Amino acid sequence: MAEATTRPSGHLFIVSAPSGAGKSTLCGAARKRFPDLRYSISATSRPPRPGEVHGKDYFFVSEDEFKKGIEEGRWAEWAVVHGNYYGTPADFIQKTLADGHDILLDIDVQGAEQLMDRFPDSASIFIMPPSEEILKERLEKRRTDDPAVIRRRMENARKEMAVKDRYRHIIVNDDLSHASAQFIDIIDRRRRSHHDPSRGQSEGKGGR
Repeated sequence: MAEATTRPSGHLFIVSAPSGAGKSTLCGAARKRFPDLRYSISATSRPPRPGEVHGKDYFFVSEDEFKKGIEEGRWAEWAVVHGNYYGTPADFIQKTLADGHDILLDIDVQGAEQLMDRFPDSASIFIMPPSEEILKERLEKRRTDDPAVIRRRMENARKEMAVKDRYRHIIVNDDLSHASAQFIDIIDRRRRSHHDPSRGQSEGKGGR
């Protein structure tokens, strides 16, 4: 039991947000600020969006291949989101943390809950939109989804925002520069405080 709860050498940063809240932009800012931060690329069964690159944004696989990965235990977590499968490669997480490297993981709420249970010392961060109205506007401006898909994303967003308090840190992305500064500060403080995981709980939710 003691071995299962031993803190890994590296830090795991788990980031979730409703679709359109700006999670990818904030993660990009963090990766630019911390070039040594390892970024976990998820696998998904959904088709790529315009501009997305296999092996850079996601590993795009067929639904059958993803299901085979479930059977073989390839995923540290997996979930079905908006009708598509998403998962995190288990071997990447385990080896990277064991080698002492920090990981930034952009992940849905279902997967985040699995990983927070598996890695209780992880720094979990939830990105909130300023309002539902603004979130809907952002989704519409993408022009990648039809109205039915946007309605489904909004329904899922409400469910995701309802569990935000399960995360150590909450950031409201109403101003990108301010939200980026908060996001980077959370990561920086956690990387500096190796032996005080409770610190994130006391300091992290000031960004509401």
